Order: sequence, then C-alpha cells, then structure tokens
Amino acid sequence: MSAGPQKIISLADLAARVPDGSSLALGGSFLHRGPFAFVRELIRQGRRDLEVVKQSPGYDIDILCRAGALSRARAGIVAMEGNFGLAPWYRRAIESGAVRLEEHACASLTAGLRAAAFGVPFMPCGGIHGSDLAALNGWKTIEDPYGSGEAVYAIPRIQPDFAVIQANEVSESGDVRVFGTSHWDRIMSRSARRVLVVAERIAPDASFRDQPELTLVPHFLVEAVSIVPNGAWPGSLWPDYAIDYPAVEAYMTDAPGVLADHLAAGPEAREAAHV
Repeated sequence: MSAGPQKIISLADLAARVPDGSSLALGGSFLHRGPFAFVRELIRQGRRDLEVVKQSPGYDIDILCRAGALSRARAGIVAMEGNFGLAPWYRRAIESGAVRLEEHACASLTAGLRAAAFGVPFMPCGGIHGSDLAALNGWKTIEDPYGSGEAVYAIPRIQPDFAVIQANEVSESGDVRVFGTSHWDRIMSRSARRVLVVAERIAPDASFRDQPELTLVPHFLVEAVSIVPNGAWPGSLWPDYAIDYPAVEAYMTDAPGVLADHLAAGPEAREAAHV
C-alpha cells in the first residue's frame, strides 16, 4: 500500500471502489461509529447485490435493505437499539427472502473473521452447544486432539472483500485512530482483502508516533481514506458527537420520499451541495 496524501480521496471515489456483489465488513456497532456516510454513498451510486458482515449492525444494514442494495447478510444481533427497537426494513427483507441470512452469534462471526486473519480454514468456537445455529449453518464439531474428550464447533473462514472503518482521525500516511471502544473493527481490518477508511479529520504523523498505542489500523493495511466530518451521522462518534435521535426517528417513518429526504440530509450530501 502506498503512503501519503495520495491515499486521501473523495467519498464518491472511495465508494466507487466497491463493485456490485461485494462483501463488506462494516465497522462500529448499532448506531455507534459506523461508516454511515459511506453506506449512503453506496446507495446514491446504485450499488446492488451487496453482502454485509457484522456482529451487531443496525442503521447500516437497514438502510441498505430499504434501498434494495443488499442480497446477503452474515450477522449476529440486528437492531436500531432500545429507543427504536428492531430494524424494520432488514426484518422485511429477511422475512420476504429478498436477503439471504447466515445467522450468527457475535462469537461465531468473530471466529470466522479470525480464521481469515490468521490464514487458517476454520476457527474453534465455544458456547454454541444447545443452539440451532450450528445445524442451520452446517457447522461441524471437532474433538480436542489433546485428549480432553471435549468438542468444539469449527467455524469456517469468513473473508470479506472490504472492511470499511469509521475513524476519529487518520495520519497523513493513512494510520487509523479510534477513541473509545473499537468494537470488532480490528479483526475486520485484519480479515478483509481490502481496507477503506472514513475519518473525521487528519492528524499529524507526529501525533501517531507519540502515541502509537492508539493506532487501530496501521497505514500499510489501508488502501484509501476519505475525510468526511460527521461521517457517522445519524449515529454517534465518541467523543465528537452523539446520536441524532430526531434524525433517526425521521428515518424510521414509513412513507414515500422519506429515504430520499434522509439521503439528502446526510452531512456529506450537504457538503457536496455547499449547503
């Protein structure tokens, strides 16, 4: 991967790197620090037949279903959080068969991503016994080769085409910094074939050298970055801004024109229109 300013591109160019049919691991969790401006740009560009891989999606997977951009999902818990309940357009897409679901526990999806990151065909995972998930997904058990007599499920490798991470800051070279919990972004960035990043701002390289422990993804893993202030709207990005609850409530309205109005209200759309 190249370093330096040539990695910094527009949001439209970043989204254009994702072709129809791609598998996307989207960072963040529920309404928190998701790459939501990027997701909306995929919709504006008319992307289709996408797959989302995420332990706890919400707004991102719901709006992709609402726009008809999604055909497959590998997900754990899916919700718009306590204020808004379930993700309604995602639920309709699964119930109608418009989207094919491989249902996971958060732990089993993480195990599959770890297998890809570690370069192995599967990863052992506990805590699944008694669930129907193994039978639904055809997961196999393996016995402990060291003789304990215990068996664990072997989760097949999950390697998304892209990991898309929403960050607080990036360096001029493309290093990625996230404040607060990193959710599953680290393992997503190590398991995917390509890593794209949306960040609130650029910070000097020197600040990353001074605090290397804050770097979540090093620059040599990052293909390209777009700088989009408020890119996680209507969700939160700690400590910069909180969830815009009125905007989420407006999005949840089931009426003609709501999706188009919501896309137009995105900070990235207003910036592009110089509003």
